Amino acid sequence: MKLMHITIHFEYSDAIEAILDNHEIRDYARYAMREGKDRDGKHYGSQVFPGNTTIFQAQVPEEKVEDVFADLKKFRDAKPSHQHLEALLLPVEKRLE
Repeated sequence: MKLMHITIHFEYSDAIEAILDNHEIRDYARYAMREGKDRDGKHYGSQVFPGNTTIFQAQVPEEKVEDVFADLKKFRDAKPSHQHLEALLLPVEKRLE
């Protein structure tokens, strides 16, 4: 099991959720409308720093990691406005089930 941490501009949240759903990733948290900063600058939901960030933290089985990453990359590469997507993969050392 891995923990995938995905950050995206909030307006693309549904697309990321669809990718996770397509891979039958059911265990995730979605932190909508968060303040953040990326290569495009600050996104604080204000007039000075418009926009917000959404964060997904998904529990991904080892056998699905590469396919999910491939679809995230395909999404990121599809349009220049998707270039801010970032995804990290972290090991899960223990899990309480």
